[in-house]
Amino acid sequence: YVEQVTERDMSREVAGRHGIRIATSIAEALRLGGSRLAVDAVVLIGEHGDYPLNAAGQKLYPRAEMFREIAAVYRSSGRAVPTFVDKHLSYDWDKAAGVWREVRALGIPLMAGSSVPVTVRRPATDIPLGARITEAVVTNYGELEAYGFHALEALQASVERRRGGETGVANVEMIRGPAVWRWRAGPGAWSAPLLSSALARHPRLTPGPIEEVVRDPAVFVVGYRDGLRAAVYTLNGLVVGHAIAARGPADSTPWSTYFVEGGPPYAPEEGGTRPLPNFDGLVRCIEEFFVRRRPLWPPERTLLTTGILAHLFQAGPTGGVVETPALAIAYQPTDEIFFQDR
Repeated sequence: YVEQVTERDMSREVAGRHGIRIATSIAEALRLGGSRLAVDAVVLIGEHGDYPLNAAGQKLYPRAEMFREIAAVYRSSGRAVPTFVDKHLSYDWDKAAGVWREVRALGIPLMAGSSVPVTVRRPATDIPLGARITEAVVTNYGELEAYGFHALEALQASVERRRGGETGVANVEMIRGPAVWRWRAGPGAWSAPLLSSALARHPRLTPGPIEEVVRDPAVFVVGYRDGLRAAVYTLNGLVVGHAIAARGPADSTPWSTYFVEGGPPYAPEEGGTRPLPNFDGLVRCIEEFFVRRRPLWPPERTLLTTGILAHLFQAGPTGGVVETPALAIAYQPTDEIFFQDR
């Protein structure tokens, strides 16, 4: 099922080439024209269409609305199948919480999230399970909401492995413009060394002082319930891609890595072997999820990153610190991890 078809549409050509039926509704796609669920698994990709922006600048992709239509077929059929939701569950926290209630009520096997945590890493490393982590910084680029979600997923996929597992987020804050540099020099001074470590992992940086190179800087400040503090810096003009640096209370050298996305345009010097290895990694994980019928990482990860992003935009760049009692989302990471090795 494809909701919007434009002159750039690929679905008709691909479907015709491979003999894929295109349905006229989500329910028809899931029932294959019959009266009950007739598919083995579902992928929900709710983006890249012509949808409006709200006052906060979020694009109103109908992910939650589409999910409700999927859940309605599951409910009427008396069973659910593995369901993958690309990226976050909704731009709106109340809608995302509604998706989660449907997941729990119907027992839907769910996996969701970003391709960035499963792409090639340079170096190929992860935070050891049970490590003590007290601070973390992620570098980001691109459109603030869409790519900010990828950065939050890179953060969460790493720090959820800390000692005690995930306990949830207590507060968030968004800062934009020159105030970012004042925050880095003042209350956020703890983040400056980690920002330098993350930037050192990038294969390419635009030369010049960061304050002059970066256009419209932004930082997401995330305070976790167990005391972990994190910052996501959006640095358009300086970087392309995501990197993370994290440390514990006694660490002299931070742990850090770069997530190779590779395009566009594809840059072999970034350490990848082909364009967009992040999508190869994500498709592999989706296939494993469909075969195993259990997610490769906790769906609570994306519930939490969805909530962080929604609350950040709810407050906006001048809203100050926002308390987030609804994000007391606790879970344990999986022992098994996956990311592309080449």
